[in-house]
Amino acid sequence: MTTTPPPPQGVDVVLPCLNEAEALPWVLARVPAGWRALVVDNGSTDGSADLARALGATVVPEARRGFGAACHAGLSAATADVVCFCDCDASLDPALLVPFVHEVRSGAADLALGRRRPQSRRAWPPHARAGNLALTRLLRRRTGLRLHDLGPLRAARREPLLALGLTDRRSGYPLQMVVRAADAGWRITEHDVPYRPRTGASKVTGTWQAVRDMSGVLGEAPRRVTEPAPAHPADRS
Repeated sequence: MTTTPPPPQGVDVVLPCLNEAEALPWVLARVPAGWRALVVDNGSTDGSADLARALGATVVPEARRGFGAACHAGLSAATADVVCFCDCDASLDPALLVPFVHEVRSGAADLALGRRRPQSRRAWPPHARAGNLALTRLLRRRTGLRLHDLGPLRAARREPLLALGLTDRRSGYPLQMVVRAADAGWRITEHDVPYRPRTGASKVTGTWQAVRDMSGVLGEAPRRVTEPAPAHPADRS
């Protein structure tokens, strides 16, 4: 009989939040025990921030609207060695990050990404899939990485993430993270994760606008690489 290893301790989970009161109870209940949930309130008007506090999360306010602004505010507020990112709309389960963290801690990966596998047609509309496919093809040309998704579920070490000097504060933030990590020689892995229909109304203002934002990131000249992210000893937790 095999047993599942317990979640590694000392992890911060960044959860960008804009009017997610309906989804927050499920999402926060799924954050592994011993991890800190950093709910980045990006201007919610539905009481999300107060609810998150009541449920035990640390709330980080970020007045500047934008997915990248919220993610980076969470990263800047994090103090743990390993930082994870997950959407706060119940489309992704933060408990799925446990093997990602083990992989980063063991040194098998510097950045672990989730490849979204929709559980229903409603989870990922065709136009959104098409936009994602277009971006991954452009990413492959730019970096050589054979990734299939630029989804938000991911894990990496905090200090190397900050050293990437991420500047995008809109839709291009997740892509810029991957591009700059690739330029720095990071080991990047991708794993299938179930993708559920989101709870509440969509916050997406335009898939193709997001594609245009991300295309600008792909046009960046490669940054000068000083050294890749370091290898780390095996995770004993």
